[in-house]
Amino acid sequence: MDVRRNLPAVDTLLAHPALQQAQRYHSWRLVRQAIRMTLESERSRLADYTGRTEHQPTTLSLETLTDRALERLEQLALPSSRSVFNLTGTVIHTNLGRSALAEPAIEAMAEAARYPMALEYDLESGGRGDRDRLVEPLLCELTGAEAATVVNNNAGAVLLTLSALASGREAVISRGELIEIGGAFRMPDIMASAGCRLHEVGATNRTHARDFQTALGEDTGLIVKAHTSNYAITGFTKSVSERELAAIAHAHGVPFMVDLGSGALADFSALGLPHESQPREAIAAGADVVTFSGDKLLGGPQAGVIVGRRELIDIIKRHPLKRALRLDKLTLAALEATLRLYRDSDAPQRDIPTLAILTRPAADIAATGERLLSSAQALLDDIDVTLAPCVSQLGSGSLPVDRLPSYALAWRPLSRDRHARERCLRRMEAAFRQLPRPVIGRIHEGALTLDLRCLHRPADEDTFTAQLPALKQRYESQQDRHEENQP
Repeated sequence: MDVRRNLPAVDTLLAHPALQQAQRYHSWRLVRQAIRMTLESERSRLADYTGRTEHQPTTLSLETLTDRALERLEQLALPSSRSVFNLTGTVIHTNLGRSALAEPAIEAMAEAARYPMALEYDLESGGRGDRDRLVEPLLCELTGAEAATVVNNNAGAVLLTLSALASGREAVISRGELIEIGGAFRMPDIMASAGCRLHEVGATNRTHARDFQTALGEDTGLIVKAHTSNYAITGFTKSVSERELAAIAHAHGVPFMVDLGSGALADFSALGLPHESQPREAIAAGADVVTFSGDKLLGGPQAGVIVGRRELIDIIKRHPLKRALRLDKLTLAALEATLRLYRDSDAPQRDIPTLAILTRPAADIAATGERLLSSAQALLDDIDVTLAPCVSQLGSGSLPVDRLPSYALAWRPLSRDRHARERCLRRMEAAFRQLPRPVIGRIHEGALTLDLRCLHRPADEDTFTAQLPALKQRYESQQDRHEENQP
């Protein structure tokens, strides 16, 4: 007999007191969906055994099915866009939303969302305005540029600039700077999409000024320098400085564009961090147009910033792609608030979360680990938890070689069997992801490592600690399900 016939009906589970109680907080429709999904999952599990003579599985009990339906209901009720703890060791993590916003930026977004705002309306004249005016004066002040415009991200900024200034002509760039960033964004592909003809010069590791001078001609539309932010070429190398390239470009009457990628508005060296190129430095060196991100080292919302000579920015703003890539009012409000912090704050490294995390002393991180260690060690019998030194990386194509000293909680299985240790790590990693506020770490050298650099606010530390009892439950549930599915 097919044991799937023994499964209860949907209405039977709906009548269970626990699921009746759940309907006080969730809609009948959502509770019913959770039950159906639970029963379908159980049918799939039992189907794996159908026709086998050596195993006679039994259906889960009504109480267990009810518990599973309640778990499913909890999952369905959660939004897809959930906050997580980023304990991966990568501070600016693309897959986890990159930079957290400063409180003034969050407040500005809430205000813009709640009320109408003077987005493209000039309050002085009462006529139509330009939305770029919300951030252009700040960007010019912070970078030394004559004019500025903003789009949805730096990839859009590069595409728009190339399309506006060099479509149908050659864009000259060093072979060693034909970058690829996450999501298969490649400079040659972007140039092709913008209608440019790529003219690469030099060799992978060495490019000289004479390579550019030889390449320039009547068909040249633009010289491009791309900041190699997510890799480093070392050894026998040579590159042409921004100042040299600006002189070559201007001598031939063509614009010089610098794509900085991340883009930092703070002097990282003064903050005790490795030096990162700033837009102000590129403008001072003679760049005509500079592009960079708003949501990486700058610590603001996702945006692409274009600054430079006014006549070129005006051309860029008139291009049809500009409207397709423009920012909405929420992002503009957050970006303006972030830029104001750079202009007005006496200590941006305190007020901008990304800078605060990057400049956090290792001793402070170790102290956080010490406070968490005893609770973590008492949690699971088959896991050893230690506090170990580690290194964090900035991430999102920023300073690919440099690392920051940090500390991590390392969760290491005690089993001597390699396969058992691997299963244990996978269950542990999954259990952390299933917490009310998921914890994202990384498996490294036989341990689940949770880098504590980004756990910098007392409220976050309290939330993390409060979730640890739930972690034990999730971990044991993972183990029970693993055993259930074994023949």
